[in-house]
Amino acid sequence: MTLSRETGCIGHRAFSALPSLLRPGDLLVVNDTKVLRGRLRARRTGGGAVEIFLLSRLDGEGAAGERWEALARPSKRLSAGDTFGIGGALAARLDRRHGDGRWEVTLFTPEGTVADAIERVGEVPLPPYIRRVPGEPAGEEDARRYQTVYAALPGSVAAPTAGLHFDEDLLRELGAVGIGVARVTLSIGYGTFSPIRTEEVEEFAIHPERYRVTPEAAEAVNAARARGGRVVAVGTTSVRTLETCAGEDGTVAPSEGVTRKFIFPGYRFRAVDALLTNFHLPRSSLLALVMAFAGVDAVRAAYRAAVEEGYRFYSYGDAMLIR
Repeated sequence: MTLSRETGCIGHRAFSALPSLLRPGDLLVVNDTKVLRGRLRARRTGGGAVEIFLLSRLDGEGAAGERWEALARPSKRLSAGDTFGIGGALAARLDRRHGDGRWEVTLFTPEGTVADAIERVGEVPLPPYIRRVPGEPAGEEDARRYQTVYAALPGSVAAPTAGLHFDEDLLRELGAVGIGVARVTLSIGYGTFSPIRTEEVEEFAIHPERYRVTPEAAEAVNAARARGGRVVAVGTTSVRTLETCAGEDGTVAPSEGVTRKFIFPGYRFRAVDALLTNFHLPRSSLLALVMAFAGVDAVRAAYRAAVEEGYRFYSYGDAMLIR
């Protein structure tokens, strides 16, 4: 789908037509985060099953392992000090309970690195609304499909799903017609699935997420704007990363750290000219950002049209180009 910010006009095109919808000199900004194989299935000494879902690595290391924030289930039956084996390659020790099923966890491995062991025995987590039976063939297919072709830096619990539409051939085609690609990184946290529950949207506290904009990426964005090209963010995470690093004049500075940037209607965009995004869940911070970018009424009309036309929603669904 295409949506005009100026007129609200809606169009319907195949994703393969993207090169014809952009202009030479435009710049796509993608999020090159990689989904961590962070769902770990463990066994207690007595044989009971435990699931550990890695959320983010904590600063510093223990005496012989890596420290992580994780969800552990069934949390009420677990205690600090419990240790579990995972696939013969990892061990996990619960160190401190934080509530809402969250724990500080230390991971150990008898050989090699913890990161390599996670890749061997972990599973790619899927959004809560996609259900799979453990061991079914679709699980390994998800491990391939639920990553962008340019994913590079592990650390996310979810994929930046607007990027799932790209393949290497399309990226080459875009480059051949003068459309560049710059990479930023935002490690998507579990809070991306949290609905907005506050009565007033501005009262919602968005989850913190780590981000990075390299000097090369910042230079590419600023050069595109200087030559009159449009900065086309691929996904809401790319928008939040750029807007976190943008000055009042739209200049993007290299930076890394933690962002709590929450964008909702009324926000003035400084660095982004167009947005490529999927269709999102209601009452989500992602949908609030899209409405801020295109206008509440225009987005509602676009979503009604998407339902009427049979568009697919959410992670494996269709995309919308707002320009």
